Amino acid sequence: MRKRLIQVLGFLISSVGWLFVLCTMAMDFWRIVQIGGQGGSFIIRVAWYWSNLWKDCFTDSTAVTNCRDFPVLWSVTPFVQGVRGLLMCGLTLGFFGVILCFVGMECTYIGGADKTKDTLLFTGTVFHIAGSVSDVSAYCLYINRVARTTFAASVGPGVLRYDLGPPIFLGLVGCFLILLGAVFYAATVYRVICPESQVVYAYGGGTYMAPRSGGRTLFTGYYKPSRQYGSYTGSGPSRSSKISNLSQTTPMKISERDAFV
Repeated sequence: MRKRLIQVLGFLISSVGWLFVLCTMAMDFWRIVQIGGQGGSFIIRVAWYWSNLWKDCFTDSTAVTNCRDFPVLWSVTPFVQGVRGLLMCGLTLGFFGVILCFVGMECTYIGGADKTKDTLLFTGTVFHIAGSVSDVSAYCLYINRVARTTFAASVGPGVLRYDLGPPIFLGLVGCFLILLGAVFYAATVYRVICPESQVVYAYGGGTYMAPRSGGRTLFTGYYKPSRQYGSYTGSGPSRSSKISNLSQTTPMKISERDAFV
């Protein structure tokens, strides 16, 4: 029951994270700068320059917005093209990760046996982590581009010093939620990641081997049961005990010579 709750919680958290990342693709104000706004007259003139992954826009104090869409795919600014590609790649990996995790969850009745479902869940966790890393790389690339201009000692004429907008922070929060959901998934299938090893105990006249698991240890096979005393393998009488019982129930035949002596 606890395993199911953790998996459901991980599914909800990771899904909300991917929803945040998807929303940032269509949001405005990835970067924004305000021009004007000083007082001293009856009319305060202010203008905002902002842009996202698809267009550059200008909004004046009368709420009139003029936008210029980015040109065709192969002539877009390289860093914007890189951000687009990384986000698309991350969302694609996240889509497959959500499907695999949904099938591999214990509360769903599809996916096969428990071992197969755990393997699917582990694979979906890897997809979640890879997609989250791709998205974080995209946001960091955009942040680096904006910060290089903002904190530059001098900029050319007509170059604006932009600030980061809300979509960047929303996307970073979404990536954190995705990683947190992946951690919850991994916590429920850690036995698939790190299977238990076989343990061998040696004592006196034989050996005792723990139940077999997926892994092997360095000492497996080095201790063999003694043929003289037999070996203990878990349950049931050993061979030596059977021999002793047989000797007790079978009468001993004494030869005439031994009887005379």
